[in-house]
Amino acid sequence: MAGAAPGGGGAPNLAVLDALDSARTQMYHMKAIVIAGMGFFTDAYDLFCISTVSKLLGRLYYEESNINWSDDSQSTPGTLPVSVNNMVTGVALVGTLMGQLVFGYFGDKLGRKRVYGVTLVLMAACAIASGLSFGSSARAVMGTLCFFRFWLGFGIGGDYPLSATIMSEYSNKKTRGAFIAAVFAMQGVGIIFAGLVSMIISAIFLHYNPAPSFKQDHKASAQPAADYMWRIVLMIGAFPALATFYWRMKMPETARYTALIEGNAKQAASDMEKVMDVEIQAEQDKLARFKAANDYPLLSAEFAGRHGLHLIGTATTWFLLDIAFYSQNLTQKDIFPAIHLTSPAVELNALKEVFQISRAMFLVALFGTFPGYWVTVALIDKMGRYLIQLIGFFMMSVFLLLMALMYQDLKTKHTSLFALFYALTFFFANFGPNSTTFVLPAELFPTRIRSTCHAISAASGKAGAIVAAYGVQTLTLKGDVKHIQTALYILCVTNMLGFFFTFLVPETMGRSLEEISGEDGNVGPDMGAADASRDDRVPVSSTEWQSSMHE
Repeated sequence: MAGAAPGGGGAPNLAVLDALDSARTQMYHMKAIVIAGMGFFTDAYDLFCISTVSKLLGRLYYEESNINWSDDSQSTPGTLPVSVNNMVTGVALVGTLMGQLVFGYFGDKLGRKRVYGVTLVLMAACAIASGLSFGSSARAVMGTLCFFRFWLGFGIGGDYPLSATIMSEYSNKKTRGAFIAAVFAMQGVGIIFAGLVSMIISAIFLHYNPAPSFKQDHKASAQPAADYMWRIVLMIGAFPALATFYWRMKMPETARYTALIEGNAKQAASDMEKVMDVEIQAEQDKLARFKAANDYPLLSAEFAGRHGLHLIGTATTWFLLDIAFYSQNLTQKDIFPAIHLTSPAVELNALKEVFQISRAMFLVALFGTFPGYWVTVALIDKMGRYLIQLIGFFMMSVFLLLMALMYQDLKTKHTSLFALFYALTFFFANFGPNSTTFVLPAELFPTRIRSTCHAISAASGKAGAIVAAYGVQTLTLKGDVKHIQTALYILCVTNMLGFFFTFLVPETMGRSLEEISGEDGNVGPDMGAADASRDDRVPVSSTEWQSSMHE
């Protein structure tokens, strides 16, 4: 049996949940990480590949608006009109926000497994459809692209709360943080492949379709074959999702959902015995008391008293983080020329520009973004979520402030240092709040509303990403020094706010989900919810828990 929750009145956990918490790491855990992780690989690829081809869309469909006939050096090839650019890059984020809320809610009402496959099918279908066009005019192409990318985002949104909740509910308490972070770390692999795939395909097309630079010949620099290239890049995003569909549908419902929400301890025990090397008692009588003592809805005084500040903490930190994180990712194409990772647009043809942007994105992701995710996986169950999040927010603020203060000198005299600062902001985003804001909502809240609370937190994050796409990105679009500096100052401030809002979030390392949420602190052999004091049921603060770990 599990030990008593801290201050929880000595109440034992259910045997099926205790078995999950204490189970050794097994092949099934690895399989679950891969199945859930491939969804995040697809999510990241689909969301970020648009950054590699958005300037190509500007060259193909808005060529005339980017030519300065009186001074060719002032031409801006590849620049989409601000409203179009914001729609192309931002509409998937709007869909993601809505998908998170809808699928998160149904994940709690219908079961995690029941809606898990729907998200994958929607992602695959809309990734393919994103490469189609109903017409050849700029309006028709952009309209079709935006329509299907909205629904692509809707499917991606569902993957956030469902994957996080499923992984947290399968995991043992010793390595739960690493398992959830490993699922999310596949986002880094997806970003790398978005750059790599786009780089390879553009290189192939460029080999067979050479063309002069924009400066040499405006019209001939935009190869007609490039109109196929961007469609292929977007459509490839469907295949990783389809590859894991069968295995995703074969996953059993999580034991926590089956036991605590459906009230079927026998089925929960049976499901876990099939996939994990454990023997589990059903304990149906204890389950009935456990379930009754924790039966309160999201919109209740009970939830507000126990978890209101935690939800505010997870939602605000994710919102503030994503303003910075998505601003950095979506505006890479505008920053790359400043750090000399790409040549000036007028010196390139359309496909050569895609190749250089993709190569730069690949390199930044490989050496800046990717390592941070896996350092988090290695250290999250040793350092804790809270400390990693504080360090990440603080260091991002430092490097963004340095780039803002020194922007002109970094751009003209110290480009290597500029590239280093830029890469380090990505490293500390991922060895920091980009990972921990995903992990914490999957652990803090009760089983009955865990998926919904994760969805609310994630949707807050996507609201921040929408601010980045429609607000911050507007400042960087023309490459003006003053506006880019302003954007960097804004991102520095948002990260410092994230640092301070982190103090609302408790540490979750080393405890069972029921201890963290207070669920097992409500129930003893002869004790109902009314018999436990409120202080016993509320998760301890991060500082209290960290202190207790060293006593």
